[in-house]
Amino acid sequence: MKDIIDLVARFCLSAIFIFEAYDSISFFGKTKNTMSAYGIEWNQDFLLSCVVTVLIFGAILILIGYYANIGAFLVLLYMIPITFIVYSFWNDPKDVQRIQSIMFMKNIAIIGGLLLLIVNGTGKYSVKRLIHVLRLPK
Repeated sequence: MKDIIDLVARFCLSAIFIFEAYDSISFFGKTKNTMSAYGIEWNQDFLLSCVVTVLIFGAILILIGYYANIGAFLVLLYMIPITFIVYSFWNDPKDVQRIQSIMFMKNIAIIGGLLLLIVNGTGKYSVKRLIHVLRLPK
């Protein structure tokens, strides 16, 4: 049962980042405007392209369970700064502080899930395990 839950958890974590990458590509111009609103002005096309690449690559590694710890680390490189930049509820006006604090805590929970994936591994249902099981004896 643990291995099935590991697989479902990896699917849920990767779905968030695949959707975020898709959304960033679909609304490239609006995403750049949002970056400007948060003070990220330097080479936006390059940064956004790198972020989309990291999100897709990291999410796929998490999903298939092959070097999922590297995939989780890549996604963490994105999640940690974005969480503190976008959801800095302590700097927001009182009327949006509550929702921003909830979104901040949601991202902290996702970061916790990624850290658990790094520490505990992928479980039985992963490409890494499949490659290990299918190795031919010498």
